Amino acid sequence: MTATILDGKAIAQQVTAQVAAEAAKQAHFRAPGLAVILVGNDPASQIYVNHKKRACEAAGILSMSHTLLEDILETELLELIDTLNADDTVDGILLQLPLPKHINSETALLRIDPTKDVDGFHPENLGRLAQGHPRLRPCTPYGVMTLLKQTGQKLAGLEAVVVGASNIVGRPMALELLLADCTVTVCHRQTRDVAEHVGRADLLVVAVGKPGLIKGDWIKPGAIVIDIGINRLENGSIVGDVEFEAARERASWITPVPGGVGPMTIATLLQNTLTAFHLHIE
Repeated sequence: MTATILDGKAIAQQVTAQVAAEAAKQAHFRAPGLAVILVGNDPASQIYVNHKKRACEAAGILSMSHTLLEDILETELLELIDTLNADDTVDGILLQLPLPKHINSETALLRIDPTKDVDGFHPENLGRLAQGHPRLRPCTPYGVMTLLKQTGQKLAGLEAVVVGASNIVGRPMALELLLADCTVTVCHRQTRDVAEHVGRADLLVVAVGKPGLIKGDWIKPGAIVIDIGINRLENGSIVGDVEFEAARERASWITPVPGGVGPMTIATLLQNTLTAFHLHIE
């Protein structure tokens, strides 16, 4: 068996085109607006913000960049967020992480209006997802759900295993899978015998950030494998958390790294911005 590749780039382009078509229908009113806040000059964050800006342009979304100095006071950042919360032309606010150490990330994220929280990190939005009434959903997990639709596989009843329990990916990923009626196990740093859990997964989602953590021969034959990990090796190559080539020989579907989940995260950000736009005009 050789797994079918889930091409995140191609699917993300489809999602972007759908958002662009919907945004064009609202052109008589105004374009959806996304405000992106970048604090400091972290190179990786700058690259990511530029990717988001180009994606907004392709989708007909107005991108408004706010680049702040590394040593900005937390109170000044909060004042900017308050201003954007009150701006009727801003539908979504994205605060690029990580923030400088002197700024409390939780405080800043909580300051964002939940109806403008296009990252889906606000407790109100996570709570809605947990209760089965999602509104703005965390981008990476929701992007994974879009990828899974492309397999055509029925998710209800599948044994799903999530490796990684971060607030940004692992925990909301488990909530998304519960919403899809999977039976969900979450593995974390205290989990005993991760290989045993992985070996019974019909659907495996890995988001840890450790290259080669999941061995290919752990994969259950025919499983769907979603690798969210992005790791840069010393030779400059980028790999995921799963031993790709070995896993591909056992899985039915698998995401590549790069080119799998990453593009879907940005495409889902565009979807969330459009959703927020409709919340504010309706």
